[in-house]
Amino acid sequence: MRILHVFDHSLPLHSGYTFRSLSILRGQRNLGWETFHLTSPKHASARADDEEVDGWHFFRTRLAPSVLDRIPAARELRAIRATAARLQDIAARVRPDLIQAHSPVLNALPALRVGRRLGIPVVYEVRAFWEDAAVDHGTSREWGVRYRLTRHLETYALHRADRVTTICEGLRREMISRGVPAAKITVVPNAVDIREFAFGTPRDEALGRVLGLGGKSVVGFVGSFYAYEGLDLLLRALPALVAARPQLRVLLVGGGPQEAQLRALAQELGVADLVVFTGRVPHQDVSRYYSLIDVLAYPRYPMRLTDLVTPLKPLEAMAQGHLVVASDVGGHRELIRDGENGVLFRAGSAAALAEAVGGLLRRPDLWPGLKLRARRFVEEERNWGRSVARYGEVFGALSAGAR
Repeated sequence: MRILHVFDHSLPLHSGYTFRSLSILRGQRNLGWETFHLTSPKHASARADDEEVDGWHFFRTRLAPSVLDRIPAARELRAIRATAARLQDIAARVRPDLIQAHSPVLNALPALRVGRRLGIPVVYEVRAFWEDAAVDHGTSREWGVRYRLTRHLETYALHRADRVTTICEGLRREMISRGVPAAKITVVPNAVDIREFAFGTPRDEALGRVLGLGGKSVVGFVGSFYAYEGLDLLLRALPALVAARPQLRVLLVGGGPQEAQLRALAQELGVADLVVFTGRVPHQDVSRYYSLIDVLAYPRYPMRLTDLVTPLKPLEAMAQGHLVVASDVGGHRELIRDGENGVLFRAGSAAALAEAVGGLLRRPDLWPGLKLRARRFVEEERNWGRSVARYGEVFGALSAGAR
């Protein structure tokens, strides 16, 4: 089986998107399949048409800036054309059995064009709907003209792809509501490689002292700082938490669009000296920061994006045996069973978050069971080997149809 992937971006960039992509590629190769990898013009750091990164070969699609990009949607149209041209060239060279295009729809449209032209089946993998992500990033208004146009393009691509894969049941239900046959959709859920996450890693006391966290209870978050993550709620919950537990601190590992606002909010709330911002840290050092955190908090706001999409980071925390507290948005409810492998609280409420964290910290007798059940959930249900194996039925059916 020869699979030509079309990605938005890839290594050496680090993001949840690239980590899922890499896990898929490793899993597919473990199944004996050959994989080839093309990135879209959104991978703006490309310096050559072909690049080797950590042993992986990537074909790049480069697109020079143009004055036309000032026109609405002009750059997106140019990107689609450039990706289609590059994809057709690569497909003619590597002769894949199928094309797997990954979100956003800007990758699906050229894949569909080339697939139809060359007679190659196309699988579209949806990790989130582009229109909903754009709302949170502030580049689109919900149900505005751009939102509705993007939604139409996504639905168009879903109906025309030979098969569709997605990361969770929430997105699958949304697709079915758009008239996509349920039998056409396969969920390949986010997962983790258990071998990369040791259970119960001892606390890195040296790093704790450097960060001023020696002897402190730590509530933390590791990831990108987007508005929908609700990290402002964690800061607003901090005064109540510290009133009951003066030695408690918040550790925020990462960075992103909301970092400046969060730092300003910490000053405004008078808790700046209780919050440690590390900035982005090298990927190989992330486990050291995880080891300092007693409770991982995921206070995502309720909205279409968070109700439909399951995140990856809680699984990483659960694999390491950390206590997890998360808002009760739809994406979290697919991962966290309240009181069994984590704790859920009412989304959008700083008071409910404070009560959930405080209540958990007051019951250390519950911790061992929660941690063990969280690890077992990841081992048994959310490991990459099990997830990637689901592609077998999808690809096998397409190959048989092509023959």
